[in-house]
Amino acid sequence: MTKGTIYLIPSVIAADTQEKVIPLQVKEAIGSTRYFIAETVRESRRFISSLNLDIDISTLNFEKVDKNTPATEAEKYLKPALEGNNIGILSDAGCPGVADPGALVVSISHQMGLKVIPLVGPSSLLLALMASGLNGQSFAFNGYLPIDAKEAIQKIGAYEKVSRTGNQTQIFIETPYRSDRTFEILVKNLSSETVLCVARNVTGASELIFSKSIRQWRSEEITIGKEPTVFLFMAT
Repeated sequence: MTKGTIYLIPSVIAADTQEKVIPLQVKEAIGSTRYFIAETVRESRRFISSLNLDIDISTLNFEKVDKNTPATEAEKYLKPALEGNNIGILSDAGCPGVADPGALVVSISHQMGLKVIPLVGPSSLLLALMASGLNGQSFAFNGYLPIDAKEAIQKIGAYEKVSRTGNQTQIFIETPYRSDRTFEILVKNLSSETVLCVARNVTGASELIFSKSIRQWRSEEITIGKEPTVFLFMAT
């Protein structure tokens, strides 16, 4: 029996942008798929519904895989592919498998000999890097900074040292309600000549992307607000 295909389906990273950022290939893949593995089922249902694809959402099968899902459970959700059914993997925002628990499902898919096809779509990390003007040849994504301020400052110092010695861009994301706090910590603790890029609500209506030296940032007032933000910096 021919095995099904595992589609990595990007979703929007900003509200009401599906018509701008979701290409036809993604819509066609969703239309040929009845099984989905989602980070959050409700969000994935809402996303598919927003595409207006003439699909009865109630006929689709959804399973949830998050950071707490064991590999044995995730493997069970891939069994329909062994019976010839396509399966779509969806993140709550952006590309599945990148800073996303879907990476576990992708890894297991390869172990099971399933064909994995990544589809084109928005990635806040890549788009922010593209727009930053920082080194796109060598970069590191470091996830979230520690919540504890003292630990965050220590991490920032360590990453800045790596950036300076390796000529490497350092990338972070932050929970929207901590975006302003993280910005303040970065501006206070990075070296004056280090370049910091703030990429807020990428692709969205309130998108803001600026790269400036810390010296310049310290002379300005900016409020990010409770918006999803990517922070990138590079030490000189």
